Parts: sequence; C-alpha cells; structure tokens
Amino acid sequence: MANENNDLHTSTTKDVKQLGTWAALVSLSYVFWICGGMEMVERLAYYGVRQVSSLYATDAASNGGLGLTGSDVGIIFAMWALMQSFVPVFTGGISDRVGYKETIFASTVFKIIGYLLMAWFPTFWGFMAGALTLAFGTGIFKPGIQATIVKATNRKNSSVAWGVFYQTVNIGGFIGPLVAAQLRQLEWSHVFYACAAIISLNFILLLTYKEPDKEERLQHRAKIKSGELTETPLWRDALKELFRPVVIWYIILFSGFWFMLMAFWDVAPLYFRDWVDTTVMVKHLFGDDGTSNPVWIFLLGMSQDGKSIQPEGLVNLNAMMIMFLCFIVAGWSALMRATSSMALGTFLASSALLLMGGFNYVWIMVLAIVCFSFGEMLSSPKSLEYMGNIAPSQKKAMYLGFSQLPTGIGWVLEGYLGQYLYGEYASKDTIARQALADQGQSAADIASIPIGEAFERLVTVTGQTADALTAQLYASHDLGIVWYLMGSVGVVSAFGMIVYGKWMYRMHQQQQNVA
Repeated sequence: MANENNDLHTSTTKDVKQLGTWAALVSLSYVFWICGGMEMVERLAYYGVRQVSSLYATDAASNGGLGLTGSDVGIIFAMWALMQSFVPVFTGGISDRVGYKETIFASTVFKIIGYLLMAWFPTFWGFMAGALTLAFGTGIFKPGIQATIVKATNRKNSSVAWGVFYQTVNIGGFIGPLVAAQLRQLEWSHVFYACAAIISLNFILLLTYKEPDKEERLQHRAKIKSGELTETPLWRDALKELFRPVVIWYIILFSGFWFMLMAFWDVAPLYFRDWVDTTVMVKHLFGDDGTSNPVWIFLLGMSQDGKSIQPEGLVNLNAMMIMFLCFIVAGWSALMRATSSMALGTFLASSALLLMGGFNYVWIMVLAIVCFSFGEMLSSPKSLEYMGNIAPSQKKAMYLGFSQLPTGIGWVLEGYLGQYLYGEYASKDTIARQALADQGQSAADIASIPIGEAFERLVTVTGQTADALTAQLYASHDLGIVWYLMGSVGVVSAFGMIVYGKWMYRMHQQQQNVA
C-alpha cells in the first residue's frame, strides 16, 4: 500500500527565472482573474470596516461610536486576530480535501453575518461577536482563494501574478475605506450594512469560478477512499508540516513584519486623528477654502465640507499606491530571491514607523506612507509566493493557511500592545485628562467625562483654540516612543530575514550537491 508523499521537493526551494512583466501578465488564466475579482470584493467590504474600526471603537458614544478605552479595543483586536489568523491553519487542509469553491461559499455567508452583528449590536460584546464571526469567515476564505492562485500560476509567472493579485486586493482596500469615510459621517451603522451588501456580490462571481486541478484532487480522494493511498489525520498532517524548520523560522521572522503592518493600520488612524493637521495638505492642494468637488472629496477620504482629510483617507494613500504600482514593484522583486525581497521590504516598513515617531507634519506623514507602501509591496506578495512555492502539490491551501500564522502572531501582539501603548502614552484623550488634572480638576470630575470628550473639556477649561492646544500637548509629550518601539521590531525582523535567506541558500546548494 502506497503512502502519501509529504516531503518538500528539492525544486521548491530553487529560484526559477521569471518571465518578463508583460509576458507574465499575458500568461495568466481566467481563473486567476476571477479570484482577483472575488478578493477585490472581499477586501472592499473588509477594509471598509477594518480601517475605521479603531476610530469607531474609540469614538465618543455621543458621536455614535462605542466610547471604548484603548485596552478594551485591544482585547477585541487581539481576539479578532486570534480567530482570523489561526483558523486558516486548519481550514487550509479542509479546503484541500473538501474543495475551494465550497469553502469560499461558506466564508461569504459567515462574513455577511459578521457585518450585520456589528450593525445590530453597537456595544462592546456586539462588536466582539461581529468581529469574531467576520474573522472566522475570513479565515475560511483566504486558503481557498490563495491556493487557487498557486494552482493557476507557475514558477515562471508567480512573482508578477502575486503582485497583480495583491494589486487587486488593494483596489478593494482603497475603495472600501473611502466608502466608509463618507458613510460614517452620516451614521456608523451604514458602514456595516454597506459592507454586508458588498461581500454578497461574491456569490455572483462564484458562479463563474472553476477550481484548477479539481479532477486531480477528486482522483486523489478516490485513491484514499479505496485504500490505494493512506492519509494522515488532518491535524497530525498539519502539525507535521508546520514544524518543519523552514516553516517555523519563516513564521517567527515574518511575524515582525506583520506586527508593524497591523500597527500602521490600527494605530496610524488614531495618531492622524489626534495629532496630524490635514488641513495643511488640503490648503496646499486646493487653496485656503478647500474643495467642494465631490470626486476629490471621495477619492481623498475628505470631510464633507472639503477642508480636511479624514484619518482613514490619509492611511488609504497606502492602498492607492499599491493599487497603481504593485505589479511594477512585483516585476522588480522577481529579480531578487524571495527572502531578500522580504527583508528589504521589512526594513523599509520599519523605517516608515520610525519616521512617523519623529514628526507629525502631514507631508512627512505622506512620505512615511510612501516608504511603508514600497516595503509592503516588496514583502507581503512575495511571502505568499514563497509559501505557495515551497508547499507540496496536494497541500497548497494548507501552506497558505500557515502563511496566516505570522499575521496572527504579529496582529495578536500588536492588537493589544498597539492599542494599549497608544491609549496609555499617546492618546489625545489620555493626555487631555492629565492636563485637566494639572489644571486643578478633581479625579472624580475627570473620570465622569465620557471617553473621547476630554480634549473638548480641556479646550473649554483653558480657553485656547483646539489647534493651539494640540500643538502645545504634542510639543510637551514624547509621543514618538510608541512608534519607536513598534518600528524596532521590524528592524530586528529584517536582519533575521537576511540570515534566514542565507541559510535557505546554503540548504539549496547542499541539496544540489547531493543530487
């Protein structure tokens, strides 16, 4: 009786000469583009909520937000990260065995329910339940989609293919927050209802989806059912693959990259809201009166009066850059080994966070976002390509499920630490409460102020303008320490990735010598 071969093939660690950018684009099949469309729709809905979630959770209850503290938000984000990132470790193997189309369908149902729970129950526990349901659906969705991409591409076009795929991801990631930026100015629940409607469009796209190598999978399952092949229990098989040194070290090192990535998405909107004056940017672009052009107001995520840019609009420059440039950067990264590209990208992303720690001038924030975006384009798509290429043929979704582990570890740590550190040491609401105490306000009076409203009280007490008071508080507090701590994680991770790449190269050379 034959045993299923779970060994990594020597060729999977070998670099293969890639096609040129345009030749690679032409070679991509229709299934690849259908997956890109489904991912774009899924990300449009997901980032419509995800990018504004910290703003929603910490917004004052009087504004329709949840009025939560940084620690409370950190608990939700940590649980969200645990669910979304560790579910794929097991659902990836299920997708390989049950079928990608079936798991994509199930994920869409769960995601719709998650968005509706957020709309229907605007409380800590309601948002927690919605976030966990949404995270579970996302955890089911990713392995099937990403494994399809692996099977719909080859080693000669994979770098450009993953770059283009990541670009379609960021089309959705760009549009979603812009829709949310406008809807939340009307009512927060509109954001969640809109995202539930958007994700349902994937049911239509799923009708045109065809799983690559489905016949091969069915034949493989038939041989197992007949006894011709034996199969290790899924949990044991997943753990065996997971504890291969090449996978373990990838997970540990790339967790640092995802720690920084999630810090940017979770903490930067709060930092921009509290400390960055975006009216300066608007005046430079449109003049002192801003703009009334609805196209610019939408595309830049501006306030409806056209005089400032919302925090999510500023963060969204990241998605805009990736949307337009990712396939070009992917063509460049195809000239590098995967580990070299990931190390360089991690270093650039960490440099961006360090830059944000030193300044709050809006145009320097734009420069930091540009630097961060190039780092992300060099690292994130390449990491998916790398995991897809080292995976055995019958375990593509399983390995791409493993690729969520660095996301999970980095996000769980950042989800709590990022919100906690910001809430304790850089939040304008926290610092305003300290200033109120310095003004002689009693502890009881300060404690009675709802979360998110302390700065407004300080403006009233001091009689200063909001802009002048913001500048004074920023100058008198070392807010950059939060960014320095988070950025240093990436520096360590980047150097570790360089060592990892050299180890992989030596291992490949040894394999070639044995062969």
